[in-house]
Amino acid sequence: MSAAVGRPGAGAAVRARLDHPVVDADGHFIETAPVMQEFFREYVKDQGGAEMAERLLRMGGLDYDDSVLRPWAAMSEAERRAAWVTRPPWWSLPAENTLDRATAHLPRLLNARLDDLGIDFAVLYPSRTLTTTAIRDAELRRMACRAVNAYHAEIYRPYADRMTPVAQIPTHTPEEAIAELEHAVGQLGLKAVMLNGLVHRPIGDAPAPDPRRPNWGSGSSERIDVLGLDGAYDYDPVWEKCALLGVSPASHTPGMGWGSRRSVSSYMYNHIGSFAASMDAFCKGIFLGGVTRRFPALAFGFLEGGVSWACTLLADLVGHWDKRNARSIRSLDPARIDVPLLMRLVDEYGDARFRAHRDALETAFAKLEPEPPTIDEWAACGIARAEDIRDLFVPPFFFGCEADDPTVAWAFDTRVNPFGAKLQAMFSSDLGHWDVPDMGEVVAEAFELVEDGLIGEEEFRDFVFANPVRFYTRANPDFFRGTRCEAAAARLVAAPR
Repeated sequence: MSAAVGRPGAGAAVRARLDHPVVDADGHFIETAPVMQEFFREYVKDQGGAEMAERLLRMGGLDYDDSVLRPWAAMSEAERRAAWVTRPPWWSLPAENTLDRATAHLPRLLNARLDDLGIDFAVLYPSRTLTTTAIRDAELRRMACRAVNAYHAEIYRPYADRMTPVAQIPTHTPEEAIAELEHAVGQLGLKAVMLNGLVHRPIGDAPAPDPRRPNWGSGSSERIDVLGLDGAYDYDPVWEKCALLGVSPASHTPGMGWGSRRSVSSYMYNHIGSFAASMDAFCKGIFLGGVTRRFPALAFGFLEGGVSWACTLLADLVGHWDKRNARSIRSLDPARIDVPLLMRLVDEYGDARFRAHRDALETAFAKLEPEPPTIDEWAACGIARAEDIRDLFVPPFFFGCEADDPTVAWAFDTRVNPFGAKLQAMFSSDLGHWDVPDMGEVVAEAFELVEDGLIGEEEFRDFVFANPVRFYTRANPDFFRGTRCEAAAARLVAAPR
């Protein structure tokens, strides 16, 4: 091993002072184009024929020749504005730090460096193939996910004691999700999964989106299916399959290209807050759709969006339920307006403008707004008291937070969160991406939360160890068997909360 590879970073110094492992809930690898292309060509040829293999590499966004950026870059400014094509990421991978760039490409090198980074175990997510689950063509999408999962299962298998890749699970239909869960987990042995948490679907007979738009973008002719609420399908069979196979579903779905994040010129405008927005959408759908009520043993992961949005969401849910639950909503029923009293007040206090329209006002106030088909929008959650919101929200939800995010402290602030709740923030290094200029510093950067007095060492232990372990072992208590963290994880799982 070279001297450069064997040089401990600041993260290793932090790890040396801890009495617990550091588990990275969301690191990233960078796919290596020529190697992956060769595997894909042979694998897909065996599965679907040579024509399918070439079609996948050509059309499925898997040729890696700047496939996300190229359509945007090939257009003129006028063309971009005419089609309003979202500015995609650019220069998004490490360049100057060549060792870190190589580490994100080479599993063996990452394995050799983990101790120097201060990380005991890492769950790894894709970079260039992050949106494979969103490929619009159903045949290509399913084959691409299968090929990606087979490839990563093979190249990371020798390093299973220190890292594991996630399986990519498409969710355009429950059937395709279940099929890939059975293949990736049941046959390939992958134990962490990444579901497409948001599916972009056409509205009615709207034409297909402009092919120049990235597959993670949504045009005005599309709606976003959040799987748990107002879905095109019943996804309960998917959650049942996750529980049966012992995997905790996580979403790492980008939020660029829809809503307000559709600038044609600024990647920064589109990127900032994008994962928080997509995680918020998926989480609200799961919660208000009653999924956590029906599947209390299942954990859900929301990655790369931080946790501040979840703190706000929890507080908003409590506040909205208080004012608009099945009982209190009746105070807003227009039938409860005392029209005679209101008109007497108009007569007494209204100026000439009001008095001139007195009859019209009386008619308007007496005309009842029709009662909606559903009065209790919380029915699927089965909430009887406000504390039920905490109990349905806090235990099953886990939130991936990057090392440089000071709002992690909010998750642990029992003074602010409703009912003294602590949200389950998980350390997510984001290794391999542009926001990690030095892999050796990332654990130390996370520890600044303690050094700056934002959280205590007990909360830091939860952040970098207990919460990631609880997430991945919620459905599979043996997730860490055979890993560097096996003994510590087993003690945590066996201990009472």
